[in-house]
Amino acid sequence: MNPLSLVEARVLGTLMEKARTVPDSYPLTLNSLVAGCNQKSSRDPITNLGEAEVQEALDGLKRRSLAFTARGNRVDRWEHNFQRAMVVPEQSAVLLGLLMLRGPQTAGELRIHSERWYRFADISSVEGFLEELRDRTEERGGPLVVQLPRAPGSREGRWAHLLCGPVDVTAFEAAAQAAVAAGDEGLPARVAALEEEVARLRAWLLELSAQLGLSPPGQTEANDRA
Repeated sequence: MNPLSLVEARVLGTLMEKARTVPDSYPLTLNSLVAGCNQKSSRDPITNLGEAEVQEALDGLKRRSLAFTARGNRVDRWEHNFQRAMVVPEQSAVLLGLLMLRGPQTAGELRIHSERWYRFADISSVEGFLEELRDRTEERGGPLVVQLPRAPGSREGRWAHLLCGPVDVTAFEAAAQAAVAAGDEGLPARVAALEEEVARLRAWLLELSAQLGLSPPGQTEANDRA
């Protein structure tokens, strides 16, 4: 299968999500699908796609047999055909759908985010399906996920889907290192700001204590110990 575009992946992932989380509203109209693609929660990155972009993505998915239309009374409604086209079980489809919608995630994050889609028994179960997707032979279409290098400060590596083509691991590592470096550079400024805030609070307490005729904070305890 030719790699999906980013918009096609977002549209496909949204169809897969809504089929499981809001079955009463599924299949989706074009308007509902646009709203689902652009929702602010459970999406990374957040998009602002128009109807023309989503329709173009649907046409591309239809050519790949990954989506099809179900005729409605007034408007067409769209369904995904992911599991049948890709020949993967429900659990694997859930993980791939989440990766398309939320970007790279750890096995633990995937288990938490999958609660409304499918309830995995434990993280080991998630890891087992991820490893199966990673180790798919070329005869079965090749790997569908890759485990990214562990980012600095992280206990486990994140997983990414390969439906949009190979992942630039070097770029991912560079971005992770840049994020850590930016955090380290900002630490002295944050510490200085906190120290300044503490000093202002201490001065305010001293002034308030003087107005009320009270001993400054800490002085009473010192006198008691003496």
